[in-house]
Order: sequence, then C-alpha cells, then structure tokens
Amino acid sequence: MFYYLFYQLLQPAFSPLNVFRYITVRTALASLTALLLGLALGPWVIRCLRRMQIKQFVREEGPRSHQAKAGTPTMGGILIVVATLVPTLLWADLNNAYVLLALFVMLGFAAIGFLDDYSKVARRHNRGLSGRSKLFLQIVMSSCAGVALLIMTLYDVYSTALSVPFFKNFRPELVVSSLLEHAYLWPLAFVPFLAFVALVMVSSSNAVNLTDGLDGLAIGCVVIASGALTILTYITSHAVISAYLDIQHVPQVGELTVFCGVLICTSLAFLW
Repeated sequence: MFYYLFYQLLQPAFSPLNVFRYITVRTALASLTALLLGLALGPWVIRCLRRMQIKQFVREEGPRSHQAKAGTPTMGGILIVVATLVPTLLWADLNNAYVLLALFVMLGFAAIGFLDDYSKVARRHNRGLSGRSKLFLQIVMSSCAGVALLIMTLYDVYSTALSVPFFKNFRPELVVSSLLEHAYLWPLAFVPFLAFVALVMVSSSNAVNLTDGLDGLAIGCVVIASGALTILTYITSHAVISAYLDIQHVPQVGELTVFCGVLICTSLAFLW
C-alpha cells in the first residue's frame, strides 16, 4: 500500500520518495512496524484470550514441571499472523506474485493451526485435529502452492530446476519434460515437483509444530530461519551478488525480503 502510494503515485512529484523503491529501506520500515505492532498488541491479545477462557491443555504424558503451564493462553499464533500480515500489506509490492503466494500459504497454514487449537479448546483436551486430518490439510495447501508456482513458470517468473548447494552444474529439473509430449501423460510430469513442494512445506510446518513446547524454542528457531531466508532472498534477487556467489538469479523473489524481515521482528515481539 505505502509502496504504491509513496513510490508510484507521489514520487514523480516529490523525488526524495524514490527511496521507497529500495527493498532494503522497505524491509527496515516493515520490520520496525512489525516489532512495534507485535509489542503493542501482545498484552491485549493475551488479555482477550484469558478473558475468553482460551487456554492451553498440557499433554498428559509430559513432565510434571509442565503441568504448571496449564491455563496458559493458546492461539497466540493470531498475534504472529496479524503482526506479519499488516506490515507486509503496508510496505511490500502487492503486485509481486511471491509476496501474494507467501501470504496465501501463511494464512492457509494458520487456518489449519486455528482449527487444531479450536478443537483442543472446544474438547477441553490436548488433542486437536487427528494427525491424518492435519497432514491431509497441509498437503492440500502445499499442493495449491505448488500449482501456483507452476503457473508462475508460464510467465518466466519461477523455475522448476532445483539448485543444489556446492554443486554448480547439478540442477535437476523437477518437471519431467518428456511426459509433456504425450497428452494423456502430461499430468504425471508435474508429480515430482508437487511431491517435492509438499515434502518441503509439510516437513517445515511439522518441524515447527514438533519443536513447540519449550518456552521460546520454536519461535527462536523461526527467528534464525527467517534471518537466513531474509539474506538468501535478497542475494538471490541481486544480479551482481548472485553472479559472484554463482547462485540462481531470481529477480522478483527479492520482494520476499520484506516478508522475511517482518517475520523476524514479529517473532521477536512474540518471544517477548
């Protein structure tokens, strides 16, 4: 929103606003917005969750020391979603397909988490959605993201070739192009790619889910991963740096630097 307002609308009349076209500037401003928003909303969200009796039910098989955590407000992910969504909408280029896809995936997986937490609260038990139900919903969301990426390849925005670290000349193609020559087999050509996308996304989601339990452990890992992705998305979009490091250059993915930077500060606010 601000990118469109300051850079595309007002910049021709006021040249200093040209600074808003730089990803680094917008990442810094978006991250600061996320941190302040998360710190401001955090106490209010906790009070609302306590008022609505939305509390955590500790696993029966857990250690006795964790029983003291019974009644801790759950559904705190709402804070993460809001504090990530709002700054991204404000400072990112919303015409960028990667940003829109990242927001769609975040909201989709957040909806699955919400259903899981709501099921726990409604049943007053630590068991939410069944493992199969969660896995099915996660695979559906991942498949939707995979299809979106395949559509992006039609516009040369995305490549289905896999870049393998430390192996410059080994870039396997995840779409079997030979099957595309046969009309009755072409859907099978996309199966390896969709399976790979689902594997990465479902594994990442459940890695966070399984890590959660110790105070600050899951969100601490998210901060570290988001920091790494912030750097990777920026250097991948930078023609000079990506050429120097001999990594694949994907120009439009740089806008995800804003999203990843926001996620760092949102996570820090949540940790606080």
